[in-house]
Amino acid sequence: MAQVGIVMGSDSDMPVMAKAADILEELGVSYEMTIISAHREPDVFFEYAKTAEEKGFKVIIAGAGMAAHLPGMCAAIFPMPVIGIPMHTASLGGRDSLYSIVQMPSGIPVATVAINGGANAGLLAAKILATSDSGLLEKLKAYSKRLKEQVQAKDAKLQELGYQEYLKK
Repeated sequence: MAQVGIVMGSDSDMPVMAKAADILEELGVSYEMTIISAHREPDVFFEYAKTAEEKGFKVIIAGAGMAAHLPGMCAAIFPMPVIGIPMHTASLGGRDSLYSIVQMPSGIPVATVAINGGANAGLLAAKILATSDSGLLEKLKAYSKRLKEQVQAKDAKLQELGYQEYLKK
């Protein structure tokens, strides 16, 4: 049974949403990915959000661009956490999406990550789940340790080569 629902309004959102899925896979968190247009198929969307709890979802990650109603509408129906990913848009650079997701009315919160922040949405979903899953918490700690080690390795290379040689590689 999937713990996280990943839903997007268009297949053009897939590269960003895949980053969330990649993180969840790396951490061993089950998910279900779906494309649903809240505007073009509201009946399908409503059924998805209404049955998400029954399906076992503990968190929904919803990505949307432009008017970006998908995350907020999920939050209006689904009683557990919703993480919104605003998509970059050609017309307004994603600010339209960001404002639509982050400016929710009182009582309907949506946790919002950066524009195109798929990886952070996956990590936030895992951190929410880790509050009641010690095994997942340990995986998150190991993930953070790997990030730290990557930065330290880059600095060691910089110290060894100097910045001019570092930039050439």
